[in-house]
Amino acid sequence: MKKIIFLLIVLCSYLAGNTQNKPLQFNENGRFKIVQFTDVHYIHGDDRSDISLERINEVLTAEKPDLVLFTGDLIYGGDAASGMKTVLEQVSKRQIPFGVLFGNHDDEHSLSREELFDIIKEIPYNYTATVAGLSGVTNFILPVLSGKKQKEAAILYCMDSHAYSQINGIGGYDYIKFDQIQWYRENSRSYTAKNGGTPIPSLAFFHIPLPEYNQAASDENAILIGTRKEKACAPQLNSGLFSSMKEMGDIQAIFVGHDHDCDYVVNWKGILLGYGRYTGGQTVYNNLPNGNGARVIELTEGEEGFNTWIRLKDNEIINKVNYPEDFVKK
Repeated sequence: MKKIIFLLIVLCSYLAGNTQNKPLQFNENGRFKIVQFTDVHYIHGDDRSDISLERINEVLTAEKPDLVLFTGDLIYGGDAASGMKTVLEQVSKRQIPFGVLFGNHDDEHSLSREELFDIIKEIPYNYTATVAGLSGVTNFILPVLSGKKQKEAAILYCMDSHAYSQINGIGGYDYIKFDQIQWYRENSRSYTAKNGGTPIPSLAFFHIPLPEYNQAASDENAILIGTRKEKACAPQLNSGLFSSMKEMGDIQAIFVGHDHDCDYVVNWKGILLGYGRYTGGQTVYNNLPNGNGARVIELTEGEEGFNTWIRLKDNEIINKVNYPEDFVKK
């Protein structure tokens, strides 16, 4: 009997590991849906966090996504390990692939980024990865294959945007580092070459917005859809990631979190700069109308652009847009 139990454990571990390694791909209808949860700020054992789990499950039931991405600040106190597991198990129990990008608060509660990553990678259906020697921990690339699994049809770049400035005399938040930008450029160039010289439609996800978010939001000619109730808390220094993305020509949109009172998307120089929707409970500030929710992004194979919307409580959908069509001035 002990031998049988042992073999079952080994088999389950094998299956869980292989689940994580299955490639992401467009479905038979040529669609691929991503749900972005951000700023859950979960405190294990705190009733104020209950609504965050309720909303996560409600959104997952309604949308049935192909992938879930958490763009930072999942936990905000209490038992960090239990908190992280509780949040992610809402997704893994449904057998949905997920990835995690760290925010500036995740490693402030007794566990380092590396220790949290060790917890995350043991949860079934995890696609989070790390790159040895690269600044930050949660840096990984998720290719989405065509329906026939012949080639990459979309690329998702996920980056660790760090926490606070490390330069004397410069306050505020840190920036995505030069080695991360070079890593993105090298991979982008490789995918483009593999695709016969044509950039593959790509999206980028991280926690802290780029300085370009404030440039775009303050431009009278930029089309902004959604709610902006605070200035983007971006780094004071600009490390040039946006410029690199324009040079490489593959990134269609960037999605971040961090600023709880923003859920807008704005077109800036041909890249859509977007926020997720605050997903957390009442553990931190949040003043968006109609409460917490999530952003949904749906790609269509072979087509430029995508559809995106916000899903709220009781299956309410707001701010549904098609990019780039809805951002072209006529």
